Amino acid sequence: MNDLKNKTAVVTGASRGIGRAIALKLAESGANLAICARSWQALSDVKLESEAFGIKCFAQVADVSSELAVADFLEKAKAEVGLADILINNAGIYVTEPIAEHPITSWQAVIDTNLTGPFLMSRALIPLMMKRNWGRIVNISSISGKVAEIYGSAYSASKFGLIGLTQALALETAKFGITVNAICPGWVATDMTFNQLNDAEYQSLTDINASDSVDVARLSVPQMRFIDPNEVADLVLFLCSEKAKGIHGQALNICGGLSLH
Repeated sequence: MNDLKNKTAVVTGASRGIGRAIALKLAESGANLAICARSWQALSDVKLESEAFGIKCFAQVADVSSELAVADFLEKAKAEVGLADILINNAGIYVTEPIAEHPITSWQAVIDTNLTGPFLMSRALIPLMMKRNWGRIVNISSISGKVAEIYGSAYSASKFGLIGLTQALALETAKFGITVNAICPGWVATDMTFNQLNDAEYQSLTDINASDSVDVARLSVPQMRFIDPNEVADLVLFLCSEKAKGIHGQALNICGGLSLH
C-alpha cells in the first residue's frame, strides 16, 4: 500500500467527488499531498482524512484559472511537502446552456477552470519533472471530451481541449521519464453529476421529468449504474505507478460502456 512513498502529488479540485477520492487513494498509497479547491471546509476535511494515513498534506484554497493563484499555491506547497512528482488536474465545472443563450461569462469560466487550469499547472511543474527525469500527469477529462454533450458546449469544448493538451504534453515529455494521460469518466456518482441531473433548466431542455432524470442517466449506461469515484481513483493510482510507464498520451474511458452508444 506504499507504492508512492516519498512521492508528492498535487491534486486540484480535491474537496469532493472524484478529486477527494483521488487524494485519499494517493495518500493511502504513501504519497504526500498538495491539494486545492475553491472552498476551505470540505478541503480541510480531506486534509485531515489524508493525514490519517501518516503522510504530509498541504491544503490551500486556490482558483486554478488564476496564474497568480497557481503560482502562490505551488510555491507554498513546495515549501511544505516538496517538489511535485505527480499532477492530477481534476478541478472542473459544468454549466447547462443552449448555445443561442450562452453568456460569455459562463463560457469563459468553464474554459478557464477546465482547460486553462491544467495548462497553468502543467506549465509550472513539467520543467521540474524533466530535471528529475520522472513525473506523472493525469488529466480528468470526460466521455463528453470525445462525444459532445447536448446543451454542454463549453464543457465539451473544454474536455475535448484537455485531451488535445494531454496529447501535446505527452509528445513534449516522452523522453524525460514522464507520462501524461487523460481519464474520461462517464456518469459518476458525484455532487456535480446530481446537480446537473436535478437542474430544472437541464430537465426542461432535455424534456425529461424531474422524477425520472437520475434514472434516465443511470439506465443510459449499459452497466445500468453510475461509476463510483473510487473506481476513477483506482485508475489514477495505476497510471501513477511504474506498472503503467508505457501508457502515454492516452485518453482512457471509465464509463460502464456508455461510450458504446
